[in-house]
Amino acid sequence: MAGRRSRAVTISDVASLAGVSIATVSKALNGKDNVRADTRQRVLEAAEQLSFRPNALAKNLLTGQSRTVGLLTSDSAGRFGIPVLLGAENAFGAGEMAVMLCDARGDVIREQHHIRMLLSRRVDGLIVVGESTNPRPSISRDLPVPVVYAYGPSDDADDVSFVPDDVGGAMLAVRHLLATGRRRIAHVTGPTDYKAAIDRAEGVRRELAEAGLEQAGETLFGAWSQRWGRQAAEMLLMAQPDLDAVFCGSDQIAAGFMETARERGRRLPADIAVIGYDNWEVLSAETRPLLTSVDPNLERLGHTAAQHLFAAIDGKVAPGIHTMPCRLVIRDSTAPPGPSPG
Repeated sequence: MAGRRSRAVTISDVASLAGVSIATVSKALNGKDNVRADTRQRVLEAAEQLSFRPNALAKNLLTGQSRTVGLLTSDSAGRFGIPVLLGAENAFGAGEMAVMLCDARGDVIREQHHIRMLLSRRVDGLIVVGESTNPRPSISRDLPVPVVYAYGPSDDADDVSFVPDDVGGAMLAVRHLLATGRRRIAHVTGPTDYKAAIDRAEGVRRELAEAGLEQAGETLFGAWSQRWGRQAAEMLLMAQPDLDAVFCGSDQIAAGFMETARERGRRLPADIAVIGYDNWEVLSAETRPLLTSVDPNLERLGHTAAQHLFAAIDGKVAPGIHTMPCRLVIRDSTAPPGPSPG
């Protein structure tokens, strides 16, 4: 008797208890439609009674799936890729999928090597994570498995891509500044060859136009760095003495701007309100004052990309570039302006 208790329960045991064939048990447990409701219930009750858990390898052989997916990233620094990967990995864990992570480090040859390796391991699909929101070459055309692109969209409109809504994120930032009474708003952002910088500048233009206001000076494009933020502050504080708010295209730029503004005797936020972008807490939660920042919700983006990969593996594809909403994290750097000194 003890020997029988130690033996692993098999699908045959479930079939015998439910009074059906092994094939019917497999269909019922895998949610197939061609099983009568009362039969499915009988199978589920038998499996529950026997505490039956399907053997993963046997299930894979029946479904033709490896229950393994590949995550391929080009973001060697991990600044944006890691949150996306964490969100995707959480979704895969919930779906009991194994994950294989490969870092191409922005190298096309290395990327091709990783793709061949992942295919040799019979992955069911791939998520490709970009290092920026600039479109990247598609790898989907010659692959036998579905591919979903996250953060860096594919240049093929037939592919499935997920990117943050940078235009909408910038509009959130300007709307908040306007709501706190600011009217002379400048914009400092990254290089012009980054789509994110162009999109954020467009969001500023749209929101100010809707409010019937003009931007305080032209958008200043530069590096994604604190040094550029300091340089931009020198220029803006000299050219726009009545400036009362600045929206910066990254938290690094914002941190540099605030440093120089304080050195020049400007009170933050009483004289000038400052908003950053990315909600990188290494900076946004450490600046003086604490930095209000647009959060692109990259973990949620990765989670959504993974869910769509599940759907694509099941044959349900939603092609196109899908934008994911950002959110504004309000901190001390955008408090309403204080009373005028009397």
